[in-house]
Amino acid sequence: MKTALTIAGSDSSGGAGIQADLKTMTMLGVYGMSAITALTAQNTTGVFEIFEVTPKFLRAQIDAVFTDIPPDAVKIGMVSSSDLIVTIADSLKHYDAKNIVVDPVMAATSGSKLIDDDAIETLKKCLLPIAKVITPNIPESEVLAEIQIHNADDMIRAAELIHKKFGRAVLCKGGHNLNDANDILFDENGSQIFHGERIDNPNTHGTGCTLSSAIASYLAQDLSLTESISQAKKYLSGALSDMLHLGSGRGPMNHSFLLKNLGRI
Repeated sequence: MKTALTIAGSDSSGGAGIQADLKTMTMLGVYGMSAITALTAQNTTGVFEIFEVTPKFLRAQIDAVFTDIPPDAVKIGMVSSSDLIVTIADSLKHYDAKNIVVDPVMAATSGSKLIDDDAIETLKKCLLPIAKVITPNIPESEVLAEIQIHNADDMIRAAELIHKKFGRAVLCKGGHNLNDANDILFDENGSQIFHGERIDNPNTHGTGCTLSSAIASYLAQDLSLTESISQAKKYLSGALSDMLHLGSGRGPMNHSFLLKNLGRI
């Protein structure tokens, strides 16, 4: 069985972060493992507290995984401090990790800020240059490209700027009321559009985590980057289309929608 490691924060409501990643990896046939960067007290309405792990403990988690079950892909999500980012980058370089997907999480769907300004600079310097693909949403792309995005052409320009700055493939994700649900990939071959149908579902908690962990899952199974993105978008669309409604804020999607026809075990 192929394996994948998620390095991210824990979401106590189960819709995003480590929990969303592991659900996604399991549903896509990959053995998922985790290294937790922080515990969060959050639900669909917001993030109330963040309890960050120490760099030493994070390194111990990553060491424990790589020395026993080396992952075929690594997804990195919420990392809120510079020290933890440096720890992750150093560890992945040490183990020569492959298929690294970096989702530069800067805020929760609810709008709560999840990373400090110093950490963003460390992310740019240490972590983004070792990724196979970076998956920012519109606000994150604006921060990384240092431009404002108002339309599809701006998305392409931002993706190109991020690619040139870090030398990595960049998937600039649509949504946020812009460019329907179309995503822009920019790599050494130029730009490519991945079309997606906007689904009229307000419950989008964890969509970024889910897409990036799905991409990592398919990369772990030796699919190309373009095919991994295409298949990941199909999975995300299916989870959103199930129209799960939980919580009083922006609720989670149904990661296990594929199991609905199997009945109870």
